[in-house]
Amino acid sequence: MAAKMGMKNPVVELDGDEMTRVLWALVKERLLLPFVDLKTEYYDLGLLNRDATGDAVTAEAARAIARVGVGVKCATITGNTARKAEYNLKSLHPSPNATIRAILDGTVFRKPITVAGITPSVSTWKKPIVIGRHAYGDVYKNAEMAIPGPGRVELVYTPREGGERRQLVADMAGPGVVQGMHNLDESIKNFARSCFLYALDEKLPVWFAAKDTISKIYDGRFKELFNQVYETEFKETCAAAGVSYFYTLIDDAVARVVKGEGGFLWACKNYDGDVMSDMVASASGSLAMMTSVLVSPSGAVEYEAAHGTVQQHYYRWQKGERTSTNPAALIFAWTGALAKRAELDDTPDLGAFAKNLEAATLRTIEEGDMTGDLARLASPAPVRGLDSWEFTDAVAQRLLSGSLPVSG
Repeated sequence: MAAKMGMKNPVVELDGDEMTRVLWALVKERLLLPFVDLKTEYYDLGLLNRDATGDAVTAEAARAIARVGVGVKCATITGNTARKAEYNLKSLHPSPNATIRAILDGTVFRKPITVAGITPSVSTWKKPIVIGRHAYGDVYKNAEMAIPGPGRVELVYTPREGGERRQLVADMAGPGVVQGMHNLDESIKNFARSCFLYALDEKLPVWFAAKDTISKIYDGRFKELFNQVYETEFKETCAAAGVSYFYTLIDDAVARVVKGEGGFLWACKNYDGDVMSDMVASASGSLAMMTSVLVSPSGAVEYEAAHGTVQQHYYRWQKGERTSTNPAALIFAWTGALAKRAELDDTPDLGAFAKNLEAATLRTIEEGDMTGDLARLASPAPVRGLDSWEFTDAVAQRLLSGSLPVSG
């Protein structure tokens, strides 16, 4: 084997939980370390370490991405009461993704990984749909309260210069729950700017969807500011590039999406983007066949696997089973981070390696070697689905064969 490729600067590595943590180590061992003198600044975002540090490690990792410029993240658990009992946690902390996104204040772009032989569930889809997900605020930075009995619930705004404004939320007749959400004008504008810049690079039409007919102030503000950024900063550039902009209600957008042919950037608010990206990924073949990158206004980027920690596979793995968990999204998170590092550091050999690892992964699937999630959908169907270790080895064999095109 040729000498390992060097790296000028590190990427920030954020380790995760459960089955994806197992596969994270597998991908590094068999697809990265034999080829690259890997430089990383490592942070353990496993649930137990987040609990032990009072979640300080998550904020520290996010600040490291802002400083270093490139991060790569494994999937992580967001704790709930069941997880608290299972892992004997001291306390529950917010979603680590939400914490990182709030600190970096970026936009998440998610795009299906398409391969020949895997047909989308939506028969009309001919081109990938890219989800542009606002990555700050809303339900991910909410305030919640359980209401024990009858009483008034109000929103209260206290300006720094003094005074007070109140808005009745509900006159509760009995026990219930309430939730408060917020967002920031500048974050919404940055979201819009990121979407138009991405669309111009990729030559994609932009759709933005919200529900301003019901949420007249909150969603209405999103609609107003997104349109303002388009009209004042991007309209002429988009027109010259043939990039269109379209606003519609979120329910109308869903109806249009499942009847359309794809090939556009669908800009979504935070929670909408969370749900719709899983829908697009699953309908395109598998939740493990989706790239995801968080782009901050400062230019820092974080690549991640856009799916969960594959909890049930992890329990089976703990019993000694070899599961057929698809590591493609984890592989593409690493290739995205390495390619970006190569671009920033002017190291074309590293960039070529990242492209070749992606090509080897796609070729492995297209030649009939795939995990069970894709084997059920493939045409022609493979003789059997591979387990994660067999699939990773099949990718490594193609990478080692030297038959893939290399371009710096």
